[in-house]
Amino acid sequence: MAFKEWAVVCEALGSGRQSVILRKGGIAEGRAGFAFLHREFFLFPTRFHETLEKTTLPPGFALPAEREGEVEIRFTAKIEWAVFLSDSEQLGGLSDFHILRREVVEERFRFGEPSGIHVGFARIYRMSSPWILPMEKRFGGCRSWVELPAAPEVSMEPVLSEEENQRRSESLRELLRLA
Repeated sequence: MAFKEWAVVCEALGSGRQSVILRKGGIAEGRAGFAFLHREFFLFPTRFHETLEKTTLPPGFALPAEREGEVEIRFTAKIEWAVFLSDSEQLGGLSDFHILRREVVEERFRFGEPSGIHVGFARIYRMSSPWILPMEKRFGGCRSWVELPAAPEVSMEPVLSEEENQRRSESLRELLRLA
């Protein structure tokens, strides 16, 4: 399975700048809404709805070139823990763990019913070589999850050391008062 996310967020996760995935849900999520249905998945970079201005990254932040008719998958993720935040006061505690502007997170939080946002603390792995797939119609639409063909055999290397990952996880749990 793959999780569709803005290409710039995939790069932030893959560079260690970001440690959480924030999601309200796509239109195609249905009445049940979004959930981290899968705990391990590929990061499927998209450019739909994406603008660098919605992030705290500097202008000109380098993204891999967009591939005409193809998608390049370079990272996998493992959700170590997840929570649904329904208290907007907790949003400030997330700021050191993602690249989105505060107003973007607040907008997602307020969108639809109920108010809130899903937060998944993710351990990210870099693939030894990218997986290039032809872009297919079934990958489109406002959905979070897409099924991929059989994955190639590649090695995976964690983006963050075990110690740094653990430090971030504990720090965020404490900030969110989940410890």
